[in-house]
Amino acid sequence: MVCVSLSSAVSLYNPSLYRSKLSVPLSLRSSPPNAKLSFSPAAKQSSICYNPLRFAVGSEGIATAAITKKRSRGLSAICYAMPVNARTLQWISTISSAVLMLAKGTGIQKSFIVPLFALLAPASVVSWIKGEYGIWSAFLALLVRLFFFIPGELEIPFISLLLVIVAPYQVQSLRGTQEGNIISLMIAAYLAFQHFSRAGSFRRAFDQNSIVATVAVICFTAVSFLLVI
Repeated sequence: MVCVSLSSAVSLYNPSLYRSKLSVPLSLRSSPPNAKLSFSPAAKQSSICYNPLRFAVGSEGIATAAITKKRSRGLSAICYAMPVNARTLQWISTISSAVLMLAKGTGIQKSFIVPLFALLAPASVVSWIKGEYGIWSAFLALLVRLFFFIPGELEIPFISLLLVIVAPYQVQSLRGTQEGNIISLMIAAYLAFQHFSRAGSFRRAFDQNSIVATVAVICFTAVSFLLVI
């Protein structure tokens, strides 16, 4: 360790002695016998001890700790998982049902999606359909259906709106209950059986033309199973 004092010190320079000390290890070197350093109380308090090895190790440790802290923060952010509740599962089932209503590449009977949608739709979606905007949407869709041709893919969403609007209280009371979840699971299992059996094989169900329908079927089947358990 090299000690630097802020007070005035007397140092003698001897070239021959300096060259001879270069071949001596650092730990065995000693100060010249005729060199006198003054150590006053003020100098002792204001002296600064500098060790380059200790500083390098300390800075490396600080940098390593900072990198580890950043990595630990990133890992905690990546591993954070959003809690899955019944409302989230209902939204997943609703989106999957809506996608399957419009998707092609499946041989299922899409009319079974309508009661599945009515039983598993979130309360906010049901209240919107039964409200003023939903009634007006069903009314305009009915007018278009009377005077114009509607493709078959758009009839299933229209029937879903009408079913939710005109459903009696006894049917709507099944929503959110264990009986309603069991009925939804039975419908979802039947649709999954239809989809995979009519696709020919499990591998063909994931072809480019039917992969969207397959993912939708798997999603609402898994959601129905999770709601039952």
